[in-house]
Amino acid sequence: MAKLTSGIFGPISGTIGGVVGAHWKDIAYVRGKPKKSTKPPTAAQISSRGKFNFVQTLLVSFHPFITIGFKNMARSKTELNVAFSQNYKQTVTGVYPDLLVDYSKLTLSKGTLQPLIAPEAQLIAADVMKVTWLTNLLGTFDDQIMLAVYSPELKIADGFIGGFKRRDKECNFKFNPKLIGKSLEVYISVFALNGSRVANSIYLGRIEPL
Repeated sequence: MAKLTSGIFGPISGTIGGVVGAHWKDIAYVRGKPKKSTKPPTAAQISSRGKFNFVQTLLVSFHPFITIGFKNMARSKTELNVAFSQNYKQTVTGVYPDLLVDYSKLTLSKGTLQPLIAPEAQLIAADVMKVTWLTNLLGTFDDQIMLAVYSPELKIADGFIGGFKRRDKECNFKFNPKLIGKSLEVYISVFALNGSRVANSIYLGRIEPL
């Protein structure tokens, strides 16, 4: 059953026959009701769906970081959808089911803010990562740091969003104990205090356990 939420001339919410009315980000729209196919999927369709799910699963692990990193690009899409478009072709190699991630090409944020200069990461304890960078005159000292660490083995991401600033020039992060002893892919970015701008994320490399 469908409802006219704003009178007879308002947007439709629900189903009328083969039409579905819905809202997304304050945008009202209608679409055709999906039909189930009785045809078995082709090899190309299976491969395409497999890669889609593979990339989607990878990005969901980074969801909090992606929400900040692609906020300003998600005008008619979700942040996750924008991140998917950015990473689908450049980040994953191989043919399904033998897919691999090129972590050096994974993008968690994209924007025009001045990135950090010469950031480096290292473990100073089994569960503590130290990150250093240089300051510069092109960014605001109050810009916030975003750090993400990811275990390909466990498919778990940890990190922080804000709390440390560009002017600090370094930070120590005690990560999830589950990540101790695991190889970690590390990414850093910076965003404006009011969230209006963000820098391109930087891959800091794979950090091996102590």
